[in-house]
Amino acid sequence: MLELLEKAVLTAIGVAAITQKKTEELVAEMRDRFKISEDEGKQFVDKIQSLAKESREKIQAIAEYEVQKVVDRLGLVSRDEFDRLAKRVQELESRNSN
Repeated sequence: MLELLEKAVLTAIGVAAITQKKTEELVAEMRDRFKISEDEGKQFVDKIQSLAKESREKIQAIAEYEVQKVVDRLGLVSRDEFDRLAKRVQELESRNSN
């Protein structure tokens, strides 16, 4: 029963966007409606938060990968590369001015 409820809740609200407060409100409602114990409610909250964190991390990794693909395709340099080149130019300019 609890597993079926988890699936329904995850589908309805979206794992990646759930907040701590919303989860706690949902569990309080579930306790009242479905007569689940405090411990079951806590386990549910922990599981939902864990899934939400995993989803956020996956989304972030995918976004970073896609951004890197665009950067590579456009031939852009990273901030580190830019800073290194700027430092090198500055060193060369100071040598030439002496």
